[in-house]
Amino acid sequence: MTAPFRPCAIVPSRNHWRAVGAVVAGLRARGLPVFVIDDGSEEPARSTLAALHDPAGGVTVRRLEVNQGKGGAVLEGFRMALAGGFTHAAQVDADEQHDPEAVPDLLDLARRHPDALVTGVPVYDATIPKGRAIGRWVTHVWVWVETLSLRIRDSMCGFRVYPLAAVERLLASGERLGRRMDFDTEVMVRLFWRGTPVAELPVRVTYPPDNTSNFDLLRDNVRISAMHTRLVCTMLLRLPGILRNRPRRLEGVTHWAGLAERGLYWGLRFCAAAYRLLGRRGCLAVIAPVVLYFYLTGAEQRRASAAFLARAFKAQGERRRPTPLDGFRHFLSFAGRALDTFAGWTGWLGPDAVQPGEVGALREAAAQDRGALFIVAHLGNVDLSRAVLDAATRRRLLVLVHTRHAENYNRILREWNPEAAVNTRQVTEIGPETAIALKERVEQGQWIVIAGDRVPVQSRGRVSLVPFLGEPAPFSQGPYILAALLDCPVYLLFCRREGGRYRLDAEKLAERVVLPRGRRGEALAGYAAAFAGRLEQHALADPYQWFNFFDFWARPKGSTPS
Repeated sequence: MTAPFRPCAIVPSRNHWRAVGAVVAGLRARGLPVFVIDDGSEEPARSTLAALHDPAGGVTVRRLEVNQGKGGAVLEGFRMALAGGFTHAAQVDADEQHDPEAVPDLLDLARRHPDALVTGVPVYDATIPKGRAIGRWVTHVWVWVETLSLRIRDSMCGFRVYPLAAVERLLASGERLGRRMDFDTEVMVRLFWRGTPVAELPVRVTYPPDNTSNFDLLRDNVRISAMHTRLVCTMLLRLPGILRNRPRRLEGVTHWAGLAERGLYWGLRFCAAAYRLLGRRGCLAVIAPVVLYFYLTGAEQRRASAAFLARAFKAQGERRRPTPLDGFRHFLSFAGRALDTFAGWTGWLGPDAVQPGEVGALREAAAQDRGALFIVAHLGNVDLSRAVLDAATRRRLLVLVHTRHAENYNRILREWNPEAAVNTRQVTEIGPETAIALKERVEQGQWIVIAGDRVPVQSRGRVSLVPFLGEPAPFSQGPYILAALLDCPVYLLFCRREGGRYRLDAEKLAERVVLPRGRRGEALAGYAAAFAGRLEQHALADPYQWFNFFDFWARPKGSTPS
């Protein structure tokens, strides 16, 4: 019988005192008992940490008089968590580098995969020192060698949730673990060798300007080099057992937002330079091997692509299954879409890159002083149509986005053209305050743009299961609930590549969305089905322009048919 999920948090700290109070308060606000390990801090950090000690309030501070290193502090936290009867321990750094909003997602992933080590995969901003970035990638390559696997994308992130049963077995074995900055990587590799699967989640990471780093450039790099030497030698000596205990692959990411961006920042910059120098075709030829690498190593996305293309081919009347060549073509089409968007925002594509199709509804909306709601999809390239608009029309738009899984790509767009970030609003859920603010925008004449083919991060079951390519698929009710609150016209917008250009089509879905009392679910399903029907027609016109690389038909947790 599986033990009930009972998590706690471990916060190792040495001389971090400016942000540790906020970190601990955030963890307590999420109901987590917190063990703070003071790793021989000096004043004023020592007094600040001691003042946090409040066992009755769920915070226990343990001081190590002699500095043990980060690994030694975390190991002390493990012992305290095991003694307290906890099943899982979230390791959180004390310097507020990690996005605290990701803690619930990490815990939710650990709850769904209780025997897995759940780790953050950092999405860095411009604050990361270049030397640290290069050093991390050297370690990534060595970890791929040591595990004979590409499943661990980042072994150095100190933002993770440990299954304590697996940790207890590892500690009881007497295996040597690094006690300082070599700890995070070594403990992950050794747990992987023992059959502990790894689940990953993209998390935003920043380096605060007043951050106190305990990383010793010389000593810790020597320790890390010695660790990799030790791990490689051990791997060669214990190869049969390591292969026998190879952890199972965790199947499926249950939400599209859990699929991390896989493009490196500098790799994306290289693509931008290649596009400018060689043009679209030349750039695609140059990056084709890179796209092939992502196709071969992206199992989740590859399976989703094959599942979608199989449904699309069947709906088109083709009696064949998608081949690996079809999948690679699908991935390459996505790369082309990203390149076109970049070219549009940088001015390398003129306004004629997007040609009008059926746009009578768009002209109707433009002629009105009042705003409207536009529902779009991750098909084709709607963002390119925004990029080539004149500035006045572009500023009439307010685009609701969720870009945390594509930070590097959006960062480059903002660097080349700050307009790419103008009138965008990051949302994970539309609450009452957001809805009121959006209603004010509509009354001022703005167009609200929202995706209709992604279930929000915090959907709470608000989906309608409607037919899409022959099988019920969950479509978010959010756009139609929002439209009813805004009490404004609703339009559908599609922008699909045809030949060497894009075709823009718009149509009116409703003058206003009405949700009758007693028939609300039925009405929502009707609007969702209308959108799904039009989306299906555009997707079948060119299936390779469908860019939802996740199991689109998987029902979100807690969802029920409307």
